Amino acid sequence: MQYRQFGRTGLTVSRLCLGTMTFGLQTEEAASHRILDTAADAGVNFIDTANVYPLGAGEDLAGRTEEIVGRWLKGKRERFIVATKAVGKMGPAAWDQGASRKHLLDAIDASLQRLGTDYVDLYQLHSDDPKTPLDETLEALDTIVRSGKARYIGVSNFLAYRLARALGRADVLRVARFVSVQPRYNLLFRQIERELLPLAAEEQLAVMPYNPLAGGLLTGKHRLDATPTEGRFTESVGKAGAMYQQRYWHEREFDTIERLKAIAAPTGESLAKVSLAWVLANPLITSAIIGASRAEQLSDTLSAAEFTLDDAIKTQLDDASVQYRWGDAAR
Repeated sequence: MQYRQFGRTGLTVSRLCLGTMTFGLQTEEAASHRILDTAADAGVNFIDTANVYPLGAGEDLAGRTEEIVGRWLKGKRERFIVATKAVGKMGPAAWDQGASRKHLLDAIDASLQRLGTDYVDLYQLHSDDPKTPLDETLEALDTIVRSGKARYIGVSNFLAYRLARALGRADVLRVARFVSVQPRYNLLFRQIERELLPLAAEEQLAVMPYNPLAGGLLTGKHRLDATPTEGRFTESVGKAGAMYQQRYWHEREFDTIERLKAIAAPTGESLAKVSLAWVLANPLITSAIIGASRAEQLSDTLSAAEFTLDDAIKTQLDDASVQYRWGDAAR
């Protein structure tokens, strides 16, 4: 496993981060712990979760993933960089979601209890909350950092202009500053290359993309004319299945995948491994978040950290997917 400095912080993290959103719905606890064991044995020292996980479960099961991770961490907490997120809906009350001071201060305590720890290394906003004044959110996060409940703070799913504004306001207020951004990024979704990645470079932010395999579509195992039987594109993940289909399940994407398969073939490696290696080949990427519903699925992705793409292959992949730099507003 390779490691990299986490933005402008003193942390060193593995090039691959284990995502956990399948734990507790798609994957029961014992299998989840086997996935964690497999990743740890391969040198992964970075684990990402969120208070709303498992994916697609709804608020009734929200928090189950953190509990599963917490039980696995018992006795080995100091060996890992643990990241979690807040903002998503955790209950019926209006204040059970968002980035208000009330919700964030309650949410961090609840996450720590579920994780069985007295701090997280990285506390992230899962999404932007335009209803809450940015200063209120930043001051609440600063309180959390100063209390020792989080070492660093970051964001996920932020537009570049909102992140730039948040960084500027943090400097004015002299409060804790975001050190990382967690965006969606893969060969079928490259919009962040236009504004978000240049901002991250300028501000020395760590970049830890999720969905590097487009929810599994970049394994090359799905067919447009065949109903998926397992994974992110099915009803097994609730409403999230429809969301993933809206993102990726289109003729254009399947046509692109055929071109990508042809480019990857001379390497002798799987499309999944080549696709993940393409993400890691971007010098602005700190650590890519990988996930699995079974430990066996990790074999290809874990080895991608050691696989270096030939420059010619990378250029061909860039060219075959260049249209995804501009994206589709509906997805």
